Amino acid sequence: MRKRTKAREYVLQMLYQVDITQGHWQEVLENFCACPDRQDLSGELKDFSAELLGGVVEHLQEIDKKISKYAANWQLERMAFVDRNIMRLGCFELLFRADIPPKVAINEAVELAKKYSGLESGKFVNAILDQIKIEKEK
Repeated sequence: MRKRTKAREYVLQMLYQVDITQGHWQEVLENFCACPDRQDLSGELKDFSAELLGGVVEHLQEIDKKISKYAANWQLERMAFVDRNIMRLGCFELLFRADIPPKVAINEAVELAKKYSGLESGKFVNAILDQIKIEKEK
């Protein structure tokens, strides 16, 4: 698995933890990295993970506003934790990471949804993030 793909998986897990515990993202990152079965989370992988995690948390209000705008008939608080955090990560990459092509951000988010969420989640995540991408390109 590519390093950035692995980092996104780790960030999803950490976002989930931050979302549930309301913990500080830096503390969550350090505790996550200290886990013995995550010895690969160092150097470049840790740096990229920290950039994504910190970026999502820093821009959370703006990200949630964008997601809510396009999630017709869905309240953000009522979405599955996993789906919500996958979309937050994808939205952050779309809006704030010029080094990540929009197609890559969306595809990575859809793959996370297919792997970690329900059968229809990939389509749901794709639809929301695609609308955010279209708005950004206008």
